Amino acid sequence: MPMLPAPKKRFGQHFLTDRHYVRRIVEAIAPRAGDSMVEIGPGTGILTEELVGTVHPLHVVEIDRDLAAALRARFTPGEVVVHEADALEFDLASLPAPLRVVGNLPYNVSTPILFHVAAHAGRIADCTFMLQKEVVERMVAEPGSAEYGRLSVMLQYRFEMALALRVPPGAFTPPPKVDSAVVRMRPLGDDRLRARDEDRFARLVAAAFAQRRKTLRNAARALVDERAFAAAGIDPGRRGETLAVGEFVRLADASIA
Repeated sequence: MPMLPAPKKRFGQHFLTDRHYVRRIVEAIAPRAGDSMVEIGPGTGILTEELVGTVHPLHVVEIDRDLAAALRARFTPGEVVVHEADALEFDLASLPAPLRVVGNLPYNVSTPILFHVAAHAGRIADCTFMLQKEVVERMVAEPGSAEYGRLSVMLQYRFEMALALRVPPGAFTPPPKVDSAVVRMRPLGDDRLRARDEDRFARLVAAAFAQRRKTLRNAARALVDERAFAAAGIDPGRRGETLAVGEFVRLADASIA
């Protein structure tokens, strides 16, 4: 493996270096010949080199120009297509669907990237991401748990998710101060439950978790009145953390005049 570059703090870089965990992540991805796949944040290319044996060309999105240049020098264009770009601004719709999305997401911008990817759920086959373990636990959390929140609801509205494996700090250089985990995300089918007004649904979810101790009556008073609570069959004295995704959808729909 090439000598590791000095990590850049502004990009939140922690390079995966333990090949045992690389192999386990590849097993979780289960790449297949012919896949349309993009890797976000390839870094030094340790995962990239495992994937190009099966998937080619593999698209990668790398914001660090030095790492992007190193990847171009290391792989042929037929093996890896390097997009030197911010993952938050990269247009996933520019790649062939159904698209498989993988990567070790920078911890400092992982949540915005997840929402960016979720906006393209209709064109995605699946996602396999490594993130901070705490974030993954929030993604897969169930209603009523301490970890359940806005991220849980907004992602579970579009994806079925499961924690695939945990990765210790020692698998990285430099080691992060937190544990990591790999999550598998599969878009729900075309028959999934959909809100009549998805923007209103998103605003309701955000309001419900803005102040977790508030009841829904108080937290969402600007969006939902007593009539809507009654129509949805939801007690306004409940807190947002107790509502399942389907209940949020029902309440959002009932709030439309």
